[in-house]
Amino acid sequence: MAKTPSTMVELGTPAPDFTLLEPATFRMVSRSDYEGQPLLVAFICNHCPFVLHIKDVFATFAHEYQERGLAVVAINSNDVTKYSEDHPEKMTELVKKTGFTFPYLYDEVQEVARAYGAACTPDFFLYNADHELVYRGRFDGATPGNDEPVTGADLRGAVDAILEGTPMPREQLPSMGCNIKWKPGNEPDYAG
Repeated sequence: MAKTPSTMVELGTPAPDFTLLEPATFRMVSRSDYEGQPLLVAFICNHCPFVLHIKDVFATFAHEYQERGLAVVAINSNDVTKYSEDHPEKMTELVKKTGFTFPYLYDEVQEVARAYGAACTPDFFLYNADHELVYRGRFDGATPGNDEPVTGADLRGAVDAILEGTPMPREQLPSMGCNIKWKPGNEPDYAG
């Protein structure tokens, strides 16, 4: 299984705007809905083994931190014409099955993934209350096939730092996962 790393966007970068459909509720969700709140933007999908490996722990993590004031959104930017398991109907099924308490949004034209510099699933972008990037990297060291437990330790440390006003972890390791499934002609320069 091929691994694609995060692009490790420069820290301090402002969160790009977005307004995307949440298929499970048929509502539109925007970055501006979370003004003044720390924000986690996670690029995920339904079929990637790296996402499936962490999805239950990530759902629990998100619920825990939402209760502490973190805004969480997940975005699926994959080409659903070639990867039908990522279709919005399947996204809704995953939300219900996994118990996501955060919006799971559909980036049909892939502009949001490009704007964020998302390269893989999962890919995590954590912003402070001013929506400046403070962490980009992995959930933890667990991947399919290794023996590390899924804990969310890396991302947990970063979110704790924001919420507690302590220094951000210096070491930020890139997330690894399946590449974003770009539509022909949409591949960004950083996609290789």
